[in-house]
Amino acid sequence: MRAPRAVERAVGGLTVVVVAVWLALVEVFWLPLRIGGLIVPLSVVAAVVGNLLLPGWALRLTGSRLVAGLTGVAWLAVAVAGMIRRPEGDLIITGGGATGVVNLGFLLFGVLAAAFAVGRAMAGPRPPVRDDAAPDPAGSGSGGAR
Repeated sequence: MRAPRAVERAVGGLTVVVVAVWLALVEVFWLPLRIGGLIVPLSVVAAVVGNLLLPGWALRLTGSRLVAGLTGVAWLAVAVAGMIRRPEGDLIITGGGATGVVNLGFLLFGVLAAAFAVGRAMAGPRPPVRDDAAPDPAGSGSGGAR
């Protein structure tokens, strides 16, 4: 009965990493968001909240500290890819004016949030992983001796 649990953990880990990549892509493309000509740093808030929540979710879902760390690595890979100029000359994360300040805040606070959450997941106790094949404990289950 161990195979179904292993498959669930693998699918859960893959899901969390895909969500981390998707969230990072959305955040990167929200960087130049403006409402009425005023820049809105929604991507900074989303990066902090997402990077604080994803490693803990990954650890609870899979029991793997490696997967918890992969969420931060996946976010960082997408953020760094946004800073690299493409052959056509496109550049998503730029560094000038008010947009540059928001972009810098996105990178700084996003990395700090990811590092904090991944560190907390790595240092904390490993959550118990329930094994469906384990035998039931002996006794009545009432907690008292009879």
